[in-house]
Amino acid sequence: MRRPVSVAPPKGKLGILMPGMGAVGTTFMAGVELVRRGQSVPVGSLTQLGTIRLGKRTEARTPKIKDFVPLAKLDDLVFGGWDVFKDDAYQAASNAGVLDAKDLGKVQKFLKTIKPMKAAFDQHYVKNLSGPNVKKGKNKFDLAEQLREDIRNFKKKNKCDRLVMVWCASTETFLKPQDVHKDLKSFEKGMRSNDPSIAPSMLYAYAAISEGVPFANGAPNLTVDIPALEDYAKTKGVPIGGKDFKTGQTLMKTILAPGFKARMLGMNGWFSTNILGNRDGEVLDDPGSFKTKEESKLGALEYILQPKLYPDLYGTIHHKVRINYYPPRGDNKEGWDNIDIFGWLGYPMQIKVDFLCRDSILAAPIVLDLALFFDLAKRAGMHGIQEWLSFYFKSPMCAKELYPEHDLFIQSMKLKNTLRWMMGEDLITHLGAEYYD
Repeated sequence: MRRPVSVAPPKGKLGILMPGMGAVGTTFMAGVELVRRGQSVPVGSLTQLGTIRLGKRTEARTPKIKDFVPLAKLDDLVFGGWDVFKDDAYQAASNAGVLDAKDLGKVQKFLKTIKPMKAAFDQHYVKNLSGPNVKKGKNKFDLAEQLREDIRNFKKKNKCDRLVMVWCASTETFLKPQDVHKDLKSFEKGMRSNDPSIAPSMLYAYAAISEGVPFANGAPNLTVDIPALEDYAKTKGVPIGGKDFKTGQTLMKTILAPGFKARMLGMNGWFSTNILGNRDGEVLDDPGSFKTKEESKLGALEYILQPKLYPDLYGTIHHKVRINYYPPRGDNKEGWDNIDIFGWLGYPMQIKVDFLCRDSILAAPIVLDLALFFDLAKRAGMHGIQEWLSFYFKSPMCAKELYPEHDLFIQSMKLKNTLRWMMGEDLITHLGAEYYD
């Protein structure tokens, strides 16, 4: 065993702040409260149900992750956030239509106590969304300062020892890095001059980092994936990460594609289409927001299959992604995939996947795990990009000289080895040669 990393204990309350208190945020909060009351099980949460093997297979040491690393307890979590609508968490959850009335009824009183703060919002970045609960300020820097004040007030009012921020709001219009993003001085100058390349999500990230609050980006927005905020996070000792919760269709791609490559099966094409009827679907009906999501969803296959290394197998893939806003479907998204593969001597085969999933049901445990793991990272003195948490993201951030790792199984191994490293346990390679010496 090696020397463990020094990790401060999770004393006191942990506040989880969410920009966006719609379907994902309210499903998360309601679910945690039901679990705390012993009325449900946190299915999908690695931090709550997952185990981790320690040492040799013959040692039979496989504790739950929550018993192995010092995570915040569910009873110590406090919730808050911002939204463009004034609805409390119960009203928002009812409108979202994710959870049944019988489940919402059990936590109605609790959810009604959670009311959103006014959002820093600009419809220019999310064309198909508008609401009355919006901040006003003389410029973007002023709005960021208001967000910082919100963070401080929430922490004081709720007697929180620590905070984390998880972006649960909408997908913004597509942005590329610009000169205004190159360093903190340029970024702050850009906020004061209302530079159009600074989106509202960046204001939340800036405010969080300024207040020493870890920030996880659950949407494909550029947000914190810019040099100015990456460097600022390192300077302030703040963990950051993203982008875009890996829930339905992309989750399936990161499970299936590694299997095809492991067996050296070729691929001619992968066509993906989605039917989605919630607020996210409405937002993505705008071409600008869809472009941001499309970039996030398209990247996984290329990085997993590595066509430059395997041109005969993956050099000419036709990869198409479509998202269709269909209101009757609500939050129950359907992801349909047609995969054209080929095998020995180039003979073609097909695989069809029809994933009738529930978007927010898949996202809620990700919010929980990210909040707890980002808080753990902060207490362990880990700052900047948390690549070990790529497991949860469609378009994971990483150091600029690296390519992002999309293979779900490599991501899982990296996550668990990081926990072993943190706690002074030997890393596991799965070699196992010693059993046969």
